[in-house]
Amino acid sequence: MRDHEIIELYWARNESAIAATAEKYGSYCHMIAYNILRNKEDAEECSNDTYLGAWNSIPPQRPNRLSIYLGKITRNLALNRYKRYTAEKRGHGQVVLALSELEACVPSETTVEQTVEENELAAAIDRFLYAKPKLNRNIFVRRYYHLYAIRDIADAYGMSESKVTSLLFRMRNELRRFLEKEGIML
Repeated sequence: MRDHEIIELYWARNESAIAATAEKYGSYCHMIAYNILRNKEDAEECSNDTYLGAWNSIPPQRPNRLSIYLGKITRNLALNRYKRYTAEKRGHGQVVLALSELEACVPSETTVEQTVEENELAAAIDRFLYAKPKLNRNIFVRRYYHLYAIRDIADAYGMSESKVTSLLFRMRNELRRFLEKEGIML
């Protein structure tokens, strides 16, 4: 079933929208949640919560790309769950590790002023990424958005872990320089 057909099912409040979403995007949502939580049962629960989140938000939302919309819901649910688990000393550190790698090139403290500037930062990062070759962009997004482990990225692209690590290091340095040129203070 095509995305626009699934979205129309949501707008019609037809419960088969959930089944269609699970069939088409279930493994995608599960993968995002699993990369953050590293627990199969918790990832499955986040996937199911994603369908509920989509049901509750469509309508009024009408996403242009259903995969991105569902991925964002899943990621936010998984990160919230991870934060709860981190307080309980559960988790395997991929989130902390990936985010710590970005600390040097993305502002870290959130103030009212920075909250206002978040859209500018997101737009600048988008411009930076879309100027990069597709492979580099995909690796960067897998690491810092989907929170894949270096090993999993290397396996997915048939690269060595050291090559992936080196590519990400160079891209973080380029991002830092790009953001400085854009006038975004680090």
